[in-house]
Amino acid sequence: MRLVWTLFVVCAAAFAVEVWDENQTKAHQSGEFLRFRFYKLDGAVKGNTLLVVGGVHGDEPGGYFASALLATHYRIKKGSLWIAPNLNFESIIRNRRGVYGDMNRKFSTIKTDDTDYEIVQKIKEIIADPQVNMVMNLHDGHGFYRERWENTIFNPKAWGQTLVIDQKTLELNDAPFGNMDELATKITENLNKRLKDDLHYFSVRNTETKNKDEAMRLSLTYYAITHLKPAFGQETSKNIDALAVKVEYHLRSIEEMMKLMNIEYERDFKLNFNGIQKALNSYGKIWINDKMAFNLIDLRNILRFVPLDKNKEDRFVFNHPLGAVKRRGDRIDIYIGNKRISSLYPQYFDQNCSISLVQIDVDGRIRRLNMGMTFAFADYFSVVPREDLRINVIGFSAEGIKNESGTEIAKKDLEPRFSEDVGGKAYRVEFYRDESFCGTINARIK
Repeated sequence: MRLVWTLFVVCAAAFAVEVWDENQTKAHQSGEFLRFRFYKLDGAVKGNTLLVVGGVHGDEPGGYFASALLATHYRIKKGSLWIAPNLNFESIIRNRRGVYGDMNRKFSTIKTDDTDYEIVQKIKEIIADPQVNMVMNLHDGHGFYRERWENTIFNPKAWGQTLVIDQKTLELNDAPFGNMDELATKITENLNKRLKDDLHYFSVRNTETKNKDEAMRLSLTYYAITHLKPAFGQETSKNIDALAVKVEYHLRSIEEMMKLMNIEYERDFKLNFNGIQKALNSYGKIWINDKMAFNLIDLRNILRFVPLDKNKEDRFVFNHPLGAVKRRGDRIDIYIGNKRISSLYPQYFDQNCSISLVQIDVDGRIRRLNMGMTFAFADYFSVVPREDLRINVIGFSAEGIKNESGTEIAKKDLEPRFSEDVGGKAYRVEFYRDESFCGTINARIK
């Protein structure tokens, strides 16, 4: 089966993903498992366009988490920022450089039966788009580049903490931003003014690809160069442990490039360790079958008896660019990038029941809520009874009560070990009609 592409062009959106069953190799090798997402952030005022690519290598999280923050936390006022934050998505989820080989060595030639073929062809089309003025490909590389050999970490063969160019200038002399060596030098000089550690300083690394580096002739940046698009490889060091530090360096480099390109932008977090850490932990939500939702920020490591489709045709939707799900035996794992957020252990039901609004008495005030919504209560809540519905509040039990509709539930009545979140504040309220599951709402203690 050939891959049918869905190219997402969004400023902010939710993304549906299929369940990847690791035991069904053919299903994900067909290419239908994970499609990379693509964002176009266009300013109200037209200008230059910067394309940022993250995740060509799946074991380099600094690059793909940085580009995910670009896609979700930045607003462009002038010019355009295009982002492909998770190019090699399956390799990201599996935390491997390349499940089907090194994707960054497939931009010169690639066989049509290569599993990466459609991905590579699609990003090539985007790179060649006439609107794109500049390409940045984000990586995390080994060690710390130094012009002279110091040891196995600090040496000329290391890639970490470099801005990589294939040549000093484009062959077309009047190409916009074709003075790549000059631009890279300006960016690294500014990066080196605000380092977390003096050992982290950046250098420009010119691979002189055309004459000296056969492997790099197969890369994404060299493909861009040969199509007269200035291109840079941004490499932070894998030897920097803190993800937030690597992400900060990537974002500072991109912001420096946007300033040089006269692209005006805003972001909704401070560009420091704490601000980035908070943004990285903002995983958003997952919606399941349009019937229930979980906040991923503080979700428990394991959730049991989650009501899923008995036919295993569940639909999962994330608002995070790196969200994915993977079935492993009797559980479903939720991922953001290479991070497993939680594991769901299902209880299977017919899903034919569909209801729109339910009424909840929240501290004496009636509220009307759709499935998947959350309400906060200070003292108590109760579901306004409906004859056709049975209610089950996870974390509440009372002898002799099989249907908790109309039951007044105070916060003292809820057992924290059954909460959705690690803090014991959020509880699932489930709705059933006969043997069919209708959906959930979420009760959160103020």
